[in-house]
Amino acid sequence: MKLYFIRHGKTKWNLESRYQGSGGDSDLLPQSYKEMEQLGSYLENINFAHAYSSPIKRARITAERVISQLKHRPDLTLWSRLEEFNLGKMEGQKFDDVKIKYPQSFDNFRNHPEKYDAKEIGGESFQDVIDRMRPAVNYIVKNHNNDDNVIIFSHGAALKALINSLLGTPIKNIKQRGGLANTSTTILETNDCGKNFNLIKWNDTEYLNKHLKSTDLI
Repeated sequence: MKLYFIRHGKTKWNLESRYQGSGGDSDLLPQSYKEMEQLGSYLENINFAHAYSSPIKRARITAERVISQLKHRPDLTLWSRLEEFNLGKMEGQKFDDVKIKYPQSFDNFRNHPEKYDAKEIGGESFQDVIDRMRPAVNYIVKNHNNDDNVIIFSHGAALKALINSLLGTPIKNIKQRGGLANTSTTILETNDCGKNFNLIKWNDTEYLNKHLKSTDLI
């Protein structure tokens, strides 16, 4: 079974270096719709058994746009377990402002995820997000055939935490693989009903034909 994890298209707040989280949701940029088309063309010949998406608008629209271009259009299920981190007081604020207001939380969230304590800002920890999202993956693996392809649309920080956990990476090391770009594809494969996962592709953006900027990555 192959799981295709897609990060949503780029938004205004991504461009402005603002935290969005599960409660914030700015508009997708005009260029993002073109990039969704490029992703759809890249995936169009793959037969997906099902599609799952975070219900947050930026992810849902990305899912709907990409699926509409596939030759074999799968049914789409919206699932709150796939939402982005709850980032509490940081949501809507620029990174530089959070760095001043909550310096320890800012540094730990970016550089020391195992030390990140979400209580200060009233959100979720990395372990909280993993514990929320892993049951979704367990369900998907259990309820699809071993040779199926499944596509999952979600968010950068949440996907990075989830995917690394599926690969057995400790929370303190999840930054080592680098970030996930908007409209990127990361593919995992399991041959033993989800007991182990192998990384096939990480942060694939070759179909976008562009040089990634810092605001593209999380």
